[in-house]
Amino acid sequence: MRGKGSQKEARLNRLKLEIIEYVGDSPGCCAADIVSFLSNERRMRNHGLTTRKIGLFIPRYLANIVGFKLDNSTGKRIYHLAAV
Repeated sequence: MRGKGSQKEARLNRLKLEIIEYVGDSPGCCAADIVSFLSNERRMRNHGLTTRKIGLFIPRYLANIVGFKLDNSTGKRIYHLAAV
């Protein structure tokens, strides 16, 4: 996200909060589950969310809040809230 606009910052903060809330409610979810929840249930269709973007977004902005482990059978990241 480029620029310093307040709408971009608000959108970024909302996305962070929605991801934290969803991962807290359903630990053991993958990026596709998060995208499905945000796009369909939260109606965040304008954000251009994909599983790849979520996979890059979480380590960049939520590294100390949301952790992940790799699933051995599928190779997908399984997200959970990090222990504080």
